[in-house]
Amino acid sequence: MSPQSRRPADLLRRLGSQWHALVLLTAVWVMLWGDLSWANVIAGAVIASAVVMLFPLPVVEMNGTVRPWRAVVLVARFVSDLFAASFEVAWKAVRPGPPPHGAIVAVRLRNPEDAYLTITAVMSSLVPGSLVVEARRDTGVVYLHVLDIDGSGGPEAVRRDTLDLEERVLRAFASSAVLARCGLAPGDSLGAASTSPSGREGKDA
Repeated sequence: MSPQSRRPADLLRRLGSQWHALVLLTAVWVMLWGDLSWANVIAGAVIASAVVMLFPLPVVEMNGTVRPWRAVVLVARFVSDLFAASFEVAWKAVRPGPPPHGAIVAVRLRNPEDAYLTITAVMSSLVPGSLVVEARRDTGVVYLHVLDIDGSGGPEAVRRDTLDLEERVLRAFASSAVLARCGLAPGDSLGAASTSPSGREGKDA
């Protein structure tokens, strides 16, 4: 069989092996448009497939599981944070007085594996008012630019919120072995068994 005849099968295998990336890119597309409709979902899936085929990436290992209820909690909390932060940023933009004081805060995540670090970083960046400017896979540290560090409760509050988000991601998708390694007992409620890793100091932007 010639290489040309194998090419469609290779592309299909590549799409199948990177279905996590397809789902994530499609979700990002829908969230950027802010409209959950079949047209947006289909368009996002087509664009995600094109990105995966034209810019192939190494397969990211994600030996986890999907816990439906935890996934619902993750998405519901994300949507709530998205709406609340949107109104807060809009108010900061039009309110009288001095501009907000921004800062860059470093947060050491519990688990530096590619999949969980990426999901945590993307969801943090999609919430208005915070943006991941750098992520270091070797140390598991992400650097977030926070629009209003004082209104966010200071660097420690930003770290705590980011670690809470990571915990929701891990509880939704990570295996029991990963949860145990991160100090999160699978059956515990959110935050009950969390072990707060030491964070870095925040730096004024």
